[in-house]
Amino acid sequence: MSERSERQRLASADAGRLASRLERLNGGARLAGVDLARGLAVLGMFAAHLLWITDPFDWGTPGTWIALVDGRSSILFATLAGVSIGLVTGGRVPLPPAAMMTARGRLAVRAGLLWVLGILLILTGVPVFVILPAYALMFLLALPLTSLPARVLLPLAGALAIVMPFAQVVLDAPPFWSTPLGDALSKTIGWHYPFTTWVAFVVAGLGVARAGLSRLRVQLWLLGAGAALAAFAYAADAGAGGDPEAETATYLGALWTARAHSTGLLEVVGSGGFALAVLGVCLLLCRTPVTWVVLPLRAVGAMPLTAYTLQLVVWAVVAGATLDRVGDLAGFRDLDPFWPLTIATIVLCTAWALLIGRGPLETVVDVASRFAVPAGRH
Repeated sequence: MSERSERQRLASADAGRLASRLERLNGGARLAGVDLARGLAVLGMFAAHLLWITDPFDWGTPGTWIALVDGRSSILFATLAGVSIGLVTGGRVPLPPAAMMTARGRLAVRAGLLWVLGILLILTGVPVFVILPAYALMFLLALPLTSLPARVLLPLAGALAIVMPFAQVVLDAPPFWSTPLGDALSKTIGWHYPFTTWVAFVVAGLGVARAGLSRLRVQLWLLGAGAALAAFAYAADAGAGGDPEAETATYLGALWTARAHSTGLLEVVGSGGFALAVLGVCLLLCRTPVTWVVLPLRAVGAMPLTAYTLQLVVWAVVAGATLDRVGDLAGFRDLDPFWPLTIATIVLCTAWALLIGRGPLETVVDVASRFAVPAGRH
């Protein structure tokens, strides 16, 4: 074979690999809008971790709009966990019983791996509330529900969102959580994102996956219903006055609030609605040529575990090298790390998605779960 022919063969092979990677991001096996929403959730958590957010969100003050990421990004992430569970267990139609048992087994293995990874990230000393332990527990809680249809799951999610905040106030009240043992348990189970109430977001995501996310009617419903829920809850919170002191002083104050990470009733309803609306917008946008413009964000969303973990590992390394201690949150934020980390993450994820394919941690978790639970085992 001539040198020219060999170059042509290699160029053709490279083009074929790139085409296959693009097909993975854009083919019918993936919902581009889900990847976009997941990418926004990951980068939103970057912003919540790395930026100084001093003022609460106010529609009339553009300077406060960055506060949208606080709390809402992690709730969007949890909702999309439910969507992912729904998609891998059949999408609109649940898998048959034998295949469902295999899928549940693999999801249980994934949950265990996510919990272990979460604990390892906590041990780095990075001063954030790592979501992965809670994420793992919510995976496990959702497993018995994976055979249910949307007409059962969505009302169940609504009931959990309304009922569980009443119990959460009581669950959060014991002084035990302020003890060293309570603090250790809180980190171990991700209590900053309490699975007892946050499971409502996962069930909602599972429900909308069962409703059929590729359907235009469902996408419009997500946008409309989500926006209505968010508008109602945030208006109710504004009408109540939002007194931080009342939140700690009375049961009603702790319940009737939309403050980020309060797990109050209005936060659960409002931020849950916000998550549904964002998912609807992303799905609608990706029905248009905009889907190509946002491909880098979709690449981040296609490997969220890698992107999230890489951020915290880089944080630990940089803080350890430049600050007195890794846990110096103010010192690290003062280094202005948000844009360098965000841009590097987008570039790396895009290059990896186009040149290699599935993210490295996603590949490890998938291979491990398939090895632990082979097809046809059940």
